[in-house]
This record gives sequence, C-alpha cells and structure tokens, in this order.
Amino acid sequence: MLKKSAILSRTLGIACLISAAYPTVFPAFAQIGPMVPQTSATRPGLSYADIVDLADKAPLVANVRIRNIIILKPEQAGTVPQGHRRLYLEADVTGLIRGEGGISPTVAYLYDAPLDARGKLPKLKKAQVILFARPGGRPGEIQLIAPDAQIPATPGEVERVKQILSALVAPDAPPRILGLGDAFHVAGTIAGEGETQIFLRTENGTPVSLSILRRPGQGPRWAVALGEIVDEAARPPEPGSLLWYRLACSLPPALPPRAVRTLSITDAEAAQTDYRLVLDALGSCGRTRTAA
Repeated sequence: MLKKSAILSRTLGIACLISAAYPTVFPAFAQIGPMVPQTSATRPGLSYADIVDLADKAPLVANVRIRNIIILKPEQAGTVPQGHRRLYLEADVTGLIRGEGGISPTVAYLYDAPLDARGKLPKLKKAQVILFARPGGRPGEIQLIAPDAQIPATPGEVERVKQILSALVAPDAPPRILGLGDAFHVAGTIAGEGETQIFLRTENGTPVSLSILRRPGQGPRWAVALGEIVDEAARPPEPGSLLWYRLACSLPPALPPRAVRTLSITDAEAAQTDYRLVLDALGSCGRTRTAA
C-alpha cells in the first residue's frame, strides 16, 4: 500500500498535469507551465522519414519502461478524443538517447490511449517505449512532441533512432531545406546536350545545389553538392540517408516561376524537365504519420 505522502504527491502531479492543459478543472494550479496531453500510439512500422520528423523536433529522446498507469476520471481528464482514454503514466528512464540537460530517473506524462474494438486499453504496464518529448513545467514531467511520439523500444528501433540522432548532430549534417532559389540552364551545341543547376535555400545559409547533366548517347546524370563548387565527387544521395530525407521531404513538386524568371521559355522548360528527373529519382518521402 502506498504511503499517504506518496499518494498525495501523485495526486498533486496528476492535478498539475491536467490543470496545465485544462486550467478550469483545477484552477489552483493554473499558473503552472503547459503540459498538453497527447494521443500516442505505440504502433510499429514508422518509416525513416517518420522517425527523422520526430527526432529532429525533440529536445528529449529517452528509452523508458512504463511502471504505473492511472486511468483518469472523466471529470479530471477534460476533453478526450473519441475512442481514447486519458492516462497518467509514470515511467522509469532506462536510457537517455538525447537531452543536453539530462532527465529525471522517473518521468510522468499524459497519454490518450486508443481503445481496441472491444473498448479495451492496450497493455502498457512494463512496456518499453521510446519517447520523443520536451521538458514539462515541473521536475520529472515531460510532454510528448506529437500525438504519436511514443514508439516501441525494440533493439532495432533503438539503434535506428540512435543512428538518426547521430546524423542530425554531425558536424557535416545537411541543413534543413527551406525552398528553391534560382535555376539556370545552358543548352549544348548539339541536340540532347545541356546542363541545369538549381540552387536551394537552406535554414543556415549553407550552399546546396542540384546539377543535372545531359550528354548525347548517355543517360542523364544528376548530383547534389553541399558547397560552393560542384565537382566530380558530387553524387545523388543514398536513399534512406539524412541528405536524401532533406531533399525528398522538402523539395516542392515543381520549380516556381521566380526560379526560372531569368530564363528563356525553352531553357525554363528544360530546367523543369531536369528538376522532375531529380524528384523522380528521389522517390516518395515515405511519410506515413498523420499526426502533427
């Protein structure tokens, strides 16, 4: 049986988490920082792009083991999505994957658990999961960054998350792509010959460009360059790499008019064709998530 102090502490913790999201439920705690409850499934099968989306936005990434589950009463829970029950979860941190400020050995957060076809809750007690989160308003409290920012902590998934986070913080990590800059096309002296260069706008100003080269009797070749100069070493990105993700998940479906505003109609059409070549080669971004 829990001691009275432990029961009181947990009750206050629940009250603080709920009141932060719904101040009218517990008005006495309305000044505490926001802790928004999340609807998060532990479904498997997220794509590479899905995991990068989560990892890129999460200041805290941790491997945890859920040890306590409290089902909140309707008067405590506030508005809950249909087909879900709001839970107060306590979990032991078994590994901190990312978090400069560290993390409490035990964390608590709100979770909107999906009910199955029989209206039953999933089995979460003792489950090992990876959380993509941000610090909450009180020590030990965290907030998932998205409704599905909790995934199964299988050995393979833990390793994949670690590799993605390492790539994100590497000194030579490709920058976030904001959009397209100017495009240029130079036709060759014979039919079927030409070269297109397309500059990209990046978050940190790092030069990134696409180059497409066509030669008679050869298939078109394209490459991406991270720098001012496009040299012979430039290649298309490896599928499933961070550079591939930055391009496949960020590039628009066509060159905007302003990108080809200085080109003749013929050269602009050639640049558009070459840009579509790049998009086709990159393929689909592969996102499967519907949560923001």
